[in-house]
Amino acid sequence: MIYVLFLKQNPFIFSLYSSQVIGDLMNSDINDIKLAKEGKLKIEWADQQMPVVRIIRKRFEKTKPLKGLTIGGCLHITTETANLARTLKAGGAKVALCASNPLSTQDYVAASLVKDFGIYVYAIKGENTKTYYKHVNQVLDLKPDITMDDGGDLVSTIHTDRKELLDTIIAGTEETTTGVIRFNSMLREKALKYPIIAVNDANTKHLFDNRYGTGQSSIDGILRATNVLIAGKNFVVGGYGWCGRGVAMRASGLGAHVIVLEVNPVRALEATMDGFSVMTAKQAAKIGDIFITATGDCNIIGKEHFKLMKDGAIVCNTGHFNVEINIPELKALAKNIRRVRPFVEEYLMKSGKRIFLLGEGRLINLVAAEGHPPTVMDMSFANQALCAEYIKNKGDKLPIDVHPVPREIDDKIAILKLQTMGIKIDKLTPEQKKYLSAWETGT
Repeated sequence: MIYVLFLKQNPFIFSLYSSQVIGDLMNSDINDIKLAKEGKLKIEWADQQMPVVRIIRKRFEKTKPLKGLTIGGCLHITTETANLARTLKAGGAKVALCASNPLSTQDYVAASLVKDFGIYVYAIKGENTKTYYKHVNQVLDLKPDITMDDGGDLVSTIHTDRKELLDTIIAGTEETTTGVIRFNSMLREKALKYPIIAVNDANTKHLFDNRYGTGQSSIDGILRATNVLIAGKNFVVGGYGWCGRGVAMRASGLGAHVIVLEVNPVRALEATMDGFSVMTAKQAAKIGDIFITATGDCNIIGKEHFKLMKDGAIVCNTGHFNVEINIPELKALAKNIRRVRPFVEEYLMKSGKRIFLLGEGRLINLVAAEGHPPTVMDMSFANQALCAEYIKNKGDKLPIDVHPVPREIDDKIAILKLQTMGIKIDKLTPEQKKYLSAWETGT
């Protein structure tokens, strides 16, 4: 660490060192330390739009509620995540991060976190599966007391390959729907060995992050990758959960004819009454121009659909893992594959038609764009920070379960967000509270 401080204070000498040397000094593995200047500016830009996280950070700097803890995070390495990491460190924690997706890392953010903020980072955009899990294990080598997951790979690795860590981990948090599904499955099978707080299920997370964040950032990713006009297109959305709702809303706002695929009858009915067409995947395959999956399940689009698609169909995914589009089946149908733009691969079918796959089937909003806007991640990461504090204070009393975010944390974040937006709301009068809690008053 002394060498790192010396290098920071001597930019000329610092510039002579390769990213690998700096990575070794900081026990990190990143792409290029020279990207740190760009990263710091972008982290600061995001921070301006994350006022709730800033409020929490200022309190953490004074009270140090996380002092003595090591927090290991398997999260998307973005500018917003950087401000969460800064906040956790301000609270006294030692923080180590790896990517939760091989293509979601912003290398300039990773560089700045190492150089400017002293955060341990193991993440390189485009890393292969072997490197991805090497980085997961490097975070675990630091023996975290609290885990923060986005998709569940950190926790699943602990439960399969790193069981020696189970005795010292207090609890963990989970950021996304996919991870919560995995942990609930582990819980049912009695495989889960420490408590998890489902940050994804907080109202101030999924109602905003999943809907408005995914909606805007997924469209952003499609536009950056393709530069196509959305207006007038048949835009097929696989799944009408909160993420699918957000994507459908934004695509419709840009003038698309939105088609929704669903297996849940209630959600299908909702989509219909929201003004969207609802049909089977086979029906949609024949007429769709752009397809995006947002279900959290596998094989939503496969060979039976590829065969029906028209020439020039664009296919992408905004779910956490790259299993929603059956890419092996697409490859098997193709006689030639070539990259025609960054993040756009053309699959030339044996029939002569072309299907364009975006971002290798990984989450398009982070592969081709920058992910969710910081304004919405402000609430998501406020939940993470306050849940870390909650775990420090009460984690040893939590039973092994997938726990909801405590209501008082959820409500506190909503109140703070409204305050930072300059919005005031009314409070119930004593008379109104009494009326709502009584049963005697009738017609």
